[in-house]
Amino acid sequence: MKVLVKTKDLSRSDWLRYRAMGIGGSDVSVVAGINPYRSVYQLWLEKTGQIEPEQSDSEYAHFGTLLEPVIRKEFTERTGLKVRQKHMILQSEEYPFMLANLDGIINVDGERCIFEAKTASAYKTDDWQNGIPPEYMLQIQHYMAVTGAKKTYIAALIGGNHFICKMIERDDSIIQKIIAMEKCFWEVHVLGGVEPVPDGSSATTKYLNGKYSNVNGNTVKLPEDIIPECEEYNRLSSQIDELNTERDAVCNRIKNVLKDNEFGLAGKYKISWKNVNSSGFDKTRFKADNPELYNQYITHSQYRRFSVSQAVTA
Repeated sequence: MKVLVKTKDLSRSDWLRYRAMGIGGSDVSVVAGINPYRSVYQLWLEKTGQIEPEQSDSEYAHFGTLLEPVIRKEFTERTGLKVRQKHMILQSEEYPFMLANLDGIINVDGERCIFEAKTASAYKTDDWQNGIPPEYMLQIQHYMAVTGAKKTYIAALIGGNHFICKMIERDDSIIQKIIAMEKCFWEVHVLGGVEPVPDGSSATTKYLNGKYSNVNGNTVKLPEDIIPECEEYNRLSSQIDELNTERDAVCNRIKNVLKDNEFGLAGKYKISWKNVNSSGFDKTRFKADNPELYNQYITHSQYRRFSVSQAVTA
């Protein structure tokens, strides 16, 4: 690896510009299509200079940065391992499109290891207790690919009051897949300018819905190669309907055995069918009784409904 740029006195805009010169650790899950917040389309547009790199100004990102020194200090107190910060963006010499911006480096018996600090909401507790969330596993394996390190210590503050620390070893089988995936994205899509094929991630769905939110009312002639996609969409939709019907049938058979009981045990399974109390708001009645007040508080939203059906021909 080599130092691409030192970041200690680097402005935020310059830091983002250098990050656009390759694929960083937080980009890997986006390329893999498992990041729920960012679309591979957005990443492609950023890396090809078609849009400015996203600058997250959310409170979550703000407090994540603010708490990093706290997490680093707590890690040292619990483990006795000192973390040295690396104020630089590192670049792989073998694969120059692979970049790394590390939270820190740890020297363990003469071996250089990586340190990574994370914050997470309390809703992510199970994800961390069961292991490392997939997006972070890809990130630290990417860092080990860039640096040649064999171990990474990752510390996470969850819900503001639960501290987790884990040591992850280098996995060359994962790293080879990461390299191949990133190489394809960089050479084919970024350097080659080929638009990525849309995937089914929620981030891609959100991105496309936002980009094309305004409808112009026109009807256009689409290319013939979209016909198989329409047929596949209808086939999958039909399968979903059939599977939902089959699942409901299984559900009803179980309910018929459970009867009035709230819980049932069968081998390793625990079945629950319990009462849930909920409250609703009768908008129709409120509108009839208080039409003026209703109009003051009514909100309007707009979205595009997608469907595939048979075209009516003359």
